[in-house]
Amino acid sequence: MQQDATQETELPEAGDGLEIPEAVENVEEQEAPAVEELDEVGRLTAQVNEWKDAAVRAAADLDNYRKRMAREKTDLIRYGNQSLLEELLPVLDNFEMGLQAAAQDQSSMIFQGMQMVKKQLDDFLSSQGVEEVPAAGQVFDPNVHEAVSQEESSEVASGSVLRVMRRGFRMSDRLLRPAIVVVAKGPSVEGGEHE
Repeated sequence: MQQDATQETELPEAGDGLEIPEAVENVEEQEAPAVEELDEVGRLTAQVNEWKDAAVRAAADLDNYRKRMAREKTDLIRYGNQSLLEELLPVLDNFEMGLQAAAQDQSSMIFQGMQMVKKQLDDFLSSQGVEEVPAAGQVFDPNVHEAVSQEESSEVASGSVLRVMRRGFRMSDRLLRPAIVVVAKGPSVEGGEHE
């Protein structure tokens, strides 16, 4: 009996009269299409992921475009009259010089009429969001002031605006034109160097 235990069991071969089921024979043939199907599923999944990514990016681009267009539309509405107002400012300057000349006779109808027109112009500019840049007595700010000269002054601190030559205006947060100013400098020391 020990001999039987040590002997190996022999498997029947195809020629011994036993038939091997067809499913077992086709295992190798079936493995190749299964691998191909897995590759096809993986490829299709990757393609779906690419299309999803492209769709998400396109949606984000569209959203950014809409926001940019809304911002540009708002700016266009807010600043659409900017060039017209910039061209109107020199006319306003000349009108104010005429008003100063007419002020010699403040009881005249011309002066009173010009004052009413000036008030209408100021109201119009205000309704368009235009406001005067503060200058007289302010510390010189190169962002909103344009200095044409410096003068010695003991009345105003050095570096402050001494006199306004031409008013400056801004529209909301945009500068239409800077104020042209004369800036004060401290009095010179006697016997010192002069600029």
